[in-house]
Amino acid sequence: MSAHLEVSTELELRLLVPGASLPVQAGMRYHQSDPYAVTVEFRTGEEPVVWTFARQLLTDGVARMVGEGDVRVWPSRDGGERLVCISLSSPSGQALFEAPLGDVVSFLTRTYELVPTGTEGDHLDLDAELALIQWDR
Repeated sequence: MSAHLEVSTELELRLLVPGASLPVQAGMRYHQSDPYAVTVEFRTGEEPVVWTFARQLLTDGVARMVGEGDVRVWPSRDGGERLVCISLSSPSGQALFEAPLGDVVSFLTRTYELVPTGTEGDHLDLDAELALIQWDR
């Protein structure tokens, strides 16, 4: 079985809190084996916080406000700096992060070079997915 390919990047985000913003290191990952999803690992303390959401949500969010529920993404500006805002909500709280637009677009471009739009299904191992579903029963 061939190794699955991955795109990853390290980003410095800003966590917006009342009256300030705090730098937060984060890693974005995209696996060819999970072609519809992007994973972001926020390093805000001893244990990283990991969120996984649709690649398309992040893609659409660089141009317009998108998302319902736990994850929302939209473009923004701070002075002359173009940003992408990522809002996360869970039972334990809410967080609003700003990421440099250019870094997010560069990451997304590489994911679409790896798995172009419309070819995601070609990268799924349906037999393995079915085995997992049957295993959970």
